[in-house]
Amino acid sequence: MDLNITVFFIVCPLVFIAGFVDAIVGGGGLISLPAYLLAGIPMHFALGTNKLSSCMGTAIASWRYYKNKFVDLLLCLPSIAAALAGSALGTSLTLTVPERYLQRLLLVLLPVIAFYVFKNKRFDAPARPLSRIRSILYSLIISFVIGGYDGFFGPGAGTFYILLYTAVAKIEARTASGNAKFVNLASNLAALTVFLTQHLVFLPLGFCAGAFSILGGYLGSGLAIRRGARVIRYFMLAVLILLFVKIIWETFKESLPFLTGA
Repeated sequence: MDLNITVFFIVCPLVFIAGFVDAIVGGGGLISLPAYLLAGIPMHFALGTNKLSSCMGTAIASWRYYKNKFVDLLLCLPSIAAALAGSALGTSLTLTVPERYLQRLLLVLLPVIAFYVFKNKRFDAPARPLSRIRSILYSLIISFVIGGYDGFFGPGAGTFYILLYTAVAKIEARTASGNAKFVNLASNLAALTVFLTQHLVFLPLGFCAGAFSILGGYLGSGLAIRRGARVIRYFMLAVLILLFVKIIWETFKESLPFLTGA
């Protein structure tokens, strides 16, 4: 495929926005992957090239959270292992369970989740912090389950990590974001390795878009670190709405021909 300058002009600004949003609450793939497809990149190459650029942005965001002491390594490192195990299981389930069942479940759950985030005024600091052991245990369970979701379906996984780390494991919002960035980075690197071995990455486009993702990740993580839970909460609501719209589209586009021009 000929990567003309128009492709770069379409992809790079949208990847910057995706990196910015992803650094705060995850869900950047809801913006970046459609950007590659909009530019005419074939699906498998879009997936692989998107992994390269998102890994670059996520790495910078992860480093910035860690530098500012918003990563809890005792929680984060076991969570990475649990998420990778869950992702492997979720990927194997894609061969046996149709995605449409999960899509329909999410159509019910997402408005409930968005309402919870909107109403939760104590998103910043848990009212009753858990013991260290329970927080680690819950983080492991969450990482395994969302890792499984990521391997099986994927959209919004980073957002769900942060949401459940704060709501269930009672982790402070910025630390939850920092931990989620490292967990996402590990799973993305694993996926990127597969795409690279299959030669499904446009390296010039991936590295160029990755530079924009780095800038977006740097600025987004900085905003989250400075402004804390308030900005995380607002961006999380926006990503949940975007995910809801995406799933409605994916669920009903085949049954509504006028949406696809058929």
